[in-house]
Amino acid sequence: MQDWTVGAGLIVGAEGLLLVRNLRRNNREDWTPPGGVIEAGEPLLGGLTREVLEETGLAVAEWRGPVYEVHCEAQEMGWTLRVEVYLAVSYEGEVQVEDPDGIVVEARFVADDDLTALLAGNHPWVLEPLTDWLSERWDYPERRSYRYRVTGAPPNDVVVARVDP
Repeated sequence: MQDWTVGAGLIVGAEGLLLVRNLRRNNREDWTPPGGVIEAGEPLLGGLTREVLEETGLAVAEWRGPVYEVHCEAQEMGWTLRVEVYLAVSYEGEVQVEDPDGIVVEARFVADDDLTALLAGNHPWVLEPLTDWLSERWDYPERRSYRYRVTGAPPNDVVVARVDP
């Protein structure tokens, strides 16, 4: 089993929520909050801060949270995923993409009215918690948990079901 731990950041500016456009291996594109896989032995917040800086050029000085976490299990495909999502309290810098992995190809603040269109087509484990947070904007210490089971085989037979925490 491949186990991934991911940190993701909710960064809100005057223009809206910061999203990054990802170009995946299968040439699929999606928009998500910035963040990424935490390297072995790396503290989660240190890894999240590093990922955000690489993907967006913004240096986050303080995080609050996690405000929500996501757990996915895809036994048939041999992986599990744990995501902790934090809210940026303070940051500085100019938005610019310098992703060494070449996955993030664009980063920008997105107004609330434009979020739905950009987020459409995302995996449920990205879309559902983020949509909940966008509609309610709860803050730490409130912390929500989302669990999903992924079954089937890609690309066409994948079924994602939410399970009780």
